[in-house]
Amino acid sequence: MSPTSASRTTASRAPAGAATPAADAHATPKGPLAWRLLLDWLSADRLLSPADAELAAQRFAAGDSAQHPLVRISGLGLKRADTGAVLELEPLTEWLARRVGLPYLRIDPLKVDVARVAEVMSINYAERRKALPVQVSLSEITIATSEPLDVGWVEEILAHTKKTIKLVVASPLDLQRYRTEFYTLAKSVRDANKKTGDSVAHNFEQLVELGKSNRQLDANDQGIIQVVDWLWQYAFDQRASDIHLEPRREMGAIRFRIDGVLHTVYQVPLAVMQAMTARIKLLGRMDVVEKRRPLDGRIKTRNPGGDEVEMRLSTMPTAFGEKLVMRIFDPDNTVKSFEALGFAPSETKIWEQLVGRPHGIILVTGPTGSGKTTTLYSTLKRVATDEVNVCTIEDPIEMIEAAFNQTQVQPAIDLGFAEGVRALMRQDPDIIMVGEIRDLETAEMAIQSSLTGHLVFSTLHTNDAASAITRLTDLGVPSYLISATVIGVLAQRLVRTLCPHCKQPDTTLDEGTLADAIKPWRMNGKVNAYKPVGCLDCRMTGFKGRVGLYELLPVSEHVRGAMHPTVDMAALRRTAAKEGLRPLRLSGVMKVAEGVTTLDEVLRNTPQWEN
Repeated sequence: MSPTSASRTTASRAPAGAATPAADAHATPKGPLAWRLLLDWLSADRLLSPADAELAAQRFAAGDSAQHPLVRISGLGLKRADTGAVLELEPLTEWLARRVGLPYLRIDPLKVDVARVAEVMSINYAERRKALPVQVSLSEITIATSEPLDVGWVEEILAHTKKTIKLVVASPLDLQRYRTEFYTLAKSVRDANKKTGDSVAHNFEQLVELGKSNRQLDANDQGIIQVVDWLWQYAFDQRASDIHLEPRREMGAIRFRIDGVLHTVYQVPLAVMQAMTARIKLLGRMDVVEKRRPLDGRIKTRNPGGDEVEMRLSTMPTAFGEKLVMRIFDPDNTVKSFEALGFAPSETKIWEQLVGRPHGIILVTGPTGSGKTTTLYSTLKRVATDEVNVCTIEDPIEMIEAAFNQTQVQPAIDLGFAEGVRALMRQDPDIIMVGEIRDLETAEMAIQSSLTGHLVFSTLHTNDAASAITRLTDLGVPSYLISATVIGVLAQRLVRTLCPHCKQPDTTLDEGTLADAIKPWRMNGKVNAYKPVGCLDCRMTGFKGRVGLYELLPVSEHVRGAMHPTVDMAALRRTAAKEGLRPLRLSGVMKVAEGVTTLDEVLRNTPQWEN
């Protein structure tokens, strides 16, 4: 059976030798890999002891298996004869690639253009040949295989595509998984595109008319359902925090935000993207017909592990169609310990003392996306026992939590933050969380709640902890009320953490270099800095995950003294420093010295300390 004839490239034919393994043709047998051959090779390369090789041979001889021989060998849990490490599948695959003289590839689905891959060969052909195209350019096709000795089919692809074929070796389990995912997705997009046709608005004016005409695409088409389901599961698997569906002039772009950085995942026809948006809006109980104004919604689904995941939806009309952003809330965030969030032991102790107070105002500050919500929910989750009543007023409700009594701000019916807090005061609360203090009325209600014996949490958008005090004075709150009610301020940022698999010691960073970045502070302790390198686990970025940097300002008697009769920012910072406050940049540099992140990450995300 020949590969599909969907691709018609006129590039010159590459020499057949470009697609064959570099191993000696006379020394290496052709055809599917056999477990006996692999055991012989592992013994010859001294990766497997003769005793272990004999044990494996006895087990395999007992019966046949449809599993790939690499998978069977890795499943035995044998240890390498040279290092004692367990022979796992990925190292075995990498060894096989070296053995046959081909490059090794760990497939990164974010770098695969699924639509073009599906044009090279059919799924039946790919399954039969144990192969999967992973990269397609104008002149070359990269094909991953788990059978590097069985490559007679390459001539057929050469004749069909007229492009150079580059073979690489990949894990048989990865090939099996991604082959199903990629071809299923490509088929769903093709089917959805045929279903929706070209009925899509290409500019803002047409979008308005489409909204007026009450016309909607078939959001329940099976192809659209499959694409949306794949999109969510794929985002969960890739640790994405946000999903962007962005209509462009020619195609629609799907992008994931991973560790604070956006990655383009896939491009779909505009008609498909519009139908995907309609499907998601339908599931989020949003007005599918309304495309002229921003809308908000939320969806609950489950990740591959079976845990419930909540997503907040937001749409916005743009020049080429309706843009949709889905914010994914990790269910594990609300149960993280303070240490897991990035708190130092000393900060954890002070923070626990603050949140254990019976009344007062605790402010969490930082820009959008700095992790304030995660910190607040993790804190409230710890204090929300059966003995207390925790009430929140939010805009919007970020995550639904059964332990809280959560209220959504509704401006259309005059239910703002101030009105919400006023209503909560009659609900017998112990702890109140106000989503954000935006105006004097809300600030006054938070202060009133504190003065009447409640613990109040809220957020502000300021650069550091001390600035939160001056922000309240700018809103019109008298300094004596601030000093009487505010018991602590936490400023925070998020920085990317170095990938533990590939980071290497950075000998260019020493105590003097780090000290220059945090003047007038001084470095104490050993510097154990690392630098990013890049590997397959971190998508060659050198970073994997994020951690919080914190600047905690407990309002002591001395700090209160700096607020009377007016707030002097410089005096407040100096007093706080004497009380042990550690600024954000110093907190970040300490993480650099511990080998957690890099100095560039810290300098990019933290403000300079001002005296």
